[in-house]
Amino acid sequence: MEEEALLAEQSAYLEAGAHIGSKVTTPGMRRYVYKVREDGLFLLNLSTINERIMLAAGMLSRFEAKEIVVTASRIYAISAAKKFAEITGARLLSGRVMPGIFTNPRREDYSEPGILLVSDTRNERQAIKEASKTSIPTIALCDTDNMVRYVDLVIPCNNKGRRSLALVYFLLAREFMKGKGLIKSNDEFTYKVSDFEARLEMKAN
Repeated sequence: MEEEALLAEQSAYLEAGAHIGSKVTTPGMRRYVYKVREDGLFLLNLSTINERIMLAAGMLSRFEAKEIVVTASRIYAISAAKKFAEITGARLLSGRVMPGIFTNPRREDYSEPGILLVSDTRNERQAIKEASKTSIPTIALCDTDNMVRYVDLVIPCNNKGRRSLALVYFLLAREFMKGKGLIKSNDEFTYKVSDFEARLEMKAN
């Protein structure tokens, strides 16, 4: 894979573990698997991860920031998505997505997003389901064990790891800003990947 075609150096993707999936793969995610490691973990294709981040940022940049809703339910994802929302101006829904938020105008928190960005299709399936009912295009970060039903654009990646989530959201934010013409080059993006990382370690159950 040529470094010039990558949004980040190949080593950055590898060190963040963006390509490391789980030991389970769903039918919809098999096409993104590069190989199976000796320990049984499925590995995702780096070129596809890179390509899909580019496509996702392009899709998002067609919308005004206030039309973008990003959901995150896990601690690591919440931190990364929160920074993405802060930088881009998108709206963050963290934690559990309540039924009716996109479909019931009588709810106080009702909204009509132009596009939805999801961190985990398992934990945030309510948001995906509601978006599908109202024809809201959905982009989702999907690990090998995620279902992809109702997702319009899959970003195959490790969506559970702190460093992986930080890198993916960092790149999405940077490329979105470039796509909107708010910055002209990577050098003008003054944030670091570490700015998107959760500061707390997840506690074991």
